[in-house]
Amino acid sequence: MTNLRDELLEIAKRLELAIDFPPAVLAEVEALVANPGIDDPTLVDRTALPLVTIDGETSKDLDQALHVGREGDGYLVSYAIADASHYVKPKSALFEEAMRRGATYYFPGWSVPMLPRPLSEGVVSLNPDGPRRALLFLHLLDSQGELISTTLERARVHSKAKLSFGGVQRFVDGTDTKHRGAAFEESLFLLREVGRKRMKLAADRGHIRYRREEVTIELDGQGVSFAVMEAARDEVELWNEQLSLLCNAEGGRLLREHPSPAVQPIYRVHGGPAPERLEELSQLTYALAKAHELPEKPWCWAPLRQSLAEYIDGLPHAETGTFEDRLVRALSRQAVMVNLRSEYSIESGPHFGVGAEPYARFSAPMREMVGVFLHKEAVEMLTGEHPSVEEDEALRAQVVDVANRSRTTQRAVQDAANELVLDKIFRAEVSRPFAERTRMTGVVMGITSGKIHVRLDHPPIDVKLYMRDLAKAVGNAWLEPAELGAVLRKKETGEVVLRLADRVTLCIARRDDAQRRWVLALV
Repeated sequence: MTNLRDELLEIAKRLELAIDFPPAVLAEVEALVANPGIDDPTLVDRTALPLVTIDGETSKDLDQALHVGREGDGYLVSYAIADASHYVKPKSALFEEAMRRGATYYFPGWSVPMLPRPLSEGVVSLNPDGPRRALLFLHLLDSQGELISTTLERARVHSKAKLSFGGVQRFVDGTDTKHRGAAFEESLFLLREVGRKRMKLAADRGHIRYRREEVTIELDGQGVSFAVMEAARDEVELWNEQLSLLCNAEGGRLLREHPSPAVQPIYRVHGGPAPERLEELSQLTYALAKAHELPEKPWCWAPLRQSLAEYIDGLPHAETGTFEDRLVRALSRQAVMVNLRSEYSIESGPHFGVGAEPYARFSAPMREMVGVFLHKEAVEMLTGEHPSVEEDEALRAQVVDVANRSRTTQRAVQDAANELVLDKIFRAEVSRPFAERTRMTGVVMGITSGKIHVRLDHPPIDVKLYMRDLAKAVGNAWLEPAELGAVLRKKETGEVVLRLADRVTLCIARRDDAQRRWVLALV
């Protein structure tokens, strides 16, 4: 049997992703590990601040650490981000290699890092084993969580603990007492206060919090099969996200407002949906309600009466697997689909997805080249020491190009990995008689002119049912989407074949090697 890690490596090679680092890079890394610059006298000493990192259980590249304290009737949020730009300097072999890679690329259970692991998981990562360099954001908030001011420092910090989202959630919910009495205990409860208040402020501004489904795909311990698991986000992850977004928005603002032309911001911009797409979505909600004989409230969205954020937030929180749950999942998917993709730009603009302008990605400097550049610019803003403006402008243009290309590459990685996942899950099915093949249930999430998009229940992955294959299963009928994609009908008779949010049962019919896809049958 082929080792799955080898198959993932083949995908990486096909996409021209470099696995190993050149000797010149490794030599620079060795020197940096030996002398990480922690005792730099220009750093503000914040090692007494009881910062903690909060990440996934298995995370090793810890970009961010936080502390929330009382400040009068408001709050002081201290948010440290790993100081990658100190180690990844322009014209170094490490910088050039990071530019070539652009970002860290994530595969199931494995990644191709932008920076060598002795940096990204060692001296740069905000591990609790000693002081680290950091770009420290100090946000002063009022009692409602509104921002009053932001101060930026280059600091020496010392994380007091590596915590997990689940562990912090259990602690603040009162089901785990592990952190009782710790120096950061109050900070965790204040994180809940501030996080919830920031989420409310975002909702009041019309920011849409989509109900997304997250699925992680991992290799098992032997590396011979995939485990596909649905991952729900803990509320603490959303609180932490609010503080990360605040840093990105404020970092972008500080760079944009700085008077020196030598300060070169890069923004992440995300245009809002076109008005016609929103109108189509509104009509779809009415068509879907009609198809399923549902009342207008809460299922129909009238843009003149409520914002899309209010509509999404007002949909029921139903028990998983129920009819209402299927409807909400399908509608949420359709709402996401009206959006444009975000991109990096030297021109400031709104980021519709996070509800901020400007917005700059400071928060992942060990995983995105754009973060390294932004940290460099922030340091130059603080110190007043700038390279040639012309050279920096040229470098910024290159970083923008690299950042946008790396997003395209990550999508290609995801598509290739998903194809491999489906192959591993479905390959054994075709050797069995059709009547004995596994019946898989799922929910119709989208209907287009050529495909039916289905989210399977187990494993929770997306599959496509192609219209021409479905037509054969219903007597070679001519099928067409109707009611703006809410219903699929037989054209000649108008008979309903299926509707958006319907539960369907599928099984594997065959593998189409020419098209590199699995043909699924409706049963």
